[in-house]
Amino acid sequence: MKNASLESMKQMKLHGMANAYQGVLGLPVNQHPEAHEMLASLLDAEQQDRSHRRMLMYLRLSKLRYAATIQDIHCSENRNLKKETLMMLADSSYLTRGENILITGATGCGKSYLACALGNHACVQGYRTLYFNMNRFTEQIALAKADGSLIKWLDRMKKAKLIILDDFGLQPITHAVKLILLQVLEDRYEKTSTLICSQIPVGKWHQYFDEPTIADAILDRLIPKAHRIELKGKSLRKRSKHLS
Repeated sequence: MKNASLESMKQMKLHGMANAYQGVLGLPVNQHPEAHEMLASLLDAEQQDRSHRRMLMYLRLSKLRYAATIQDIHCSENRNLKKETLMMLADSSYLTRGENILITGATGCGKSYLACALGNHACVQGYRTLYFNMNRFTEQIALAKADGSLIKWLDRMKKAKLIILDDFGLQPITHAVKLILLQVLEDRYEKTSTLICSQIPVGKWHQYFDEPTIADAILDRLIPKAHRIELKGKSLRKRSKHLS
């Protein structure tokens, strides 16, 4: 009868519950928990297993550029990154409030690494996250328009709790991409969060878009509810090469 219950759990894909129950069956009979305690334990094991599998799925689907974690981030006055700022973002409440993050700074200062650390943390906390550099973002739009799946792609963007757009401003973007970006931000406005990394200071983004009306609309959905981080200091890439 116990083996039949275990097999039923496996067939129903209650993997966490099955593993926990199997552990109980391996104990001496006098150490088996009471029925209500066992039920609570099995339910807790199943919930934890599902959360873990969901986290692994989110990490895989996010396609983060770096396997960075919050613990890997170095905070200092030289970098213009305070530990208090990082800890504030680490509690993930900005995600529940639909607030954005804008990270700027010179090439090699660690913008992408910080963004990926925050993305990794969001996945661990159970939030669906998607990472794009701007080249891949524009390619995805072109592919979606070509095969008629643009609406489906926009829905996917809308459902992600955090979207990371890296290398923003490195290359000009077309009018069509600007309109799609505006649509993405409109769908996400005050409901989900967008993180942007750029070498261009936020004050020059309006000029980068080169279309005042669209620039106003995009920036109005990005900047008012945004945490700004302007990283400073020497290139971390150069320092890494020097140490090696």
